[in-house]
Amino acid sequence: MTAHSPPPPAPPIGLLVELTHRCPLGCLYCSNPLALERPGAELDGETWKRVFSQAAALGALHVHLSGGEPTARRDIVDLTRHASQSGLYTNLITSGIGVNEKLTQELVEAGLDHAQLSFQGADKETNDRLGHYKGSWERKRAFAAHVIKAGLPLTINAVIHRANLHQVAAFIDLAVELGARRLEVAHTQYYGWALANRAALMPPKKQVDESIAIVEAARVRLKGELVIDMVVPDYYARYPKPCAGGWGRVAINVSPSGKALPCHAAESIPGLEFWNVRDHSLSDIWLSNPAFKAFRGTEWMREPCRSCERREIDWGGCRCQALALTGDARNADPACHKSPDHERIVATAMAESESGDGVLRWRSYKEKVEA
Repeated sequence: MTAHSPPPPAPPIGLLVELTHRCPLGCLYCSNPLALERPGAELDGETWKRVFSQAAALGALHVHLSGGEPTARRDIVDLTRHASQSGLYTNLITSGIGVNEKLTQELVEAGLDHAQLSFQGADKETNDRLGHYKGSWERKRAFAAHVIKAGLPLTINAVIHRANLHQVAAFIDLAVELGARRLEVAHTQYYGWALANRAALMPPKKQVDESIAIVEAARVRLKGELVIDMVVPDYYARYPKPCAGGWGRVAINVSPSGKALPCHAAESIPGLEFWNVRDHSLSDIWLSNPAFKAFRGTEWMREPCRSCERREIDWGGCRCQALALTGDARNADPACHKSPDHERIVATAMAESESGDGVLRWRSYKEKVEA
């Protein structure tokens, strides 16, 4: 290390692996890229196991087994077992569809520590319509019952937007009814499929404020019974989120084909080469891949970020959002009120929240468009 080079980064805390992009749902807000990776490109099981072992050796504490739908992998039990035996805390992020009681028990016996189950609506009609899958409501509820019966902690994930924002209170009641320990009420983040459907999903600010008040009241009422996390929409924020905890600071995402990424949407930024776990160890990627170094820390920042007192709190916000909304990933995230583009995106949000639903692009390998 030279006198002018930054110190090496601390080890990543966690690993999020997209085991596959296969999924029975067609959610309008999916964080997967528009160009979904095909099953034939997926890493084989032995490569995934090597990645889990390397993550543990690097210092990671937990792995999120995600997708798509991770249980679409026939080797999901074997992969879970290896991750657990490597010393990683294992969290299954699932739609619950296709996960019967037998598979749930096999996952528990393999060492699964936690399950995170998504609901698209707080009632059958809304859930099935927004997930684009008839019958998913019953299957999700059944999976939740399997998880509770097995003694695993359960988190319910509810991504909210204009079409289901009125159900925030009902989502809270649903989480309590199902025996969940945690509920994540996450306003849609506008990347990937959500960005393509932004005009249909953007809620009015008044409803956003009402949803925040409902959550705050429920946190008090249900203290000790249910933990409620909330992610507010960037477009109505005063400051940006530290995207993924800061670029290349706390986590590694791995795509189905093995590309290691600082965040879900990082591939949208041109000019960056993301190394593949087939060819490089996780340690080499974390320490040496130029793409992970590109926006790590503060040296890359322009004004107003460079001199901002929050530069090591939000780390400049989201680089992918800066690119999508300003055309340059090095610009300040326009979610920040200090960005010269902030008022423009607020105006966009307000205009779209008052517009009609427009054209819907359902998540699919073969895109489904609905007027």
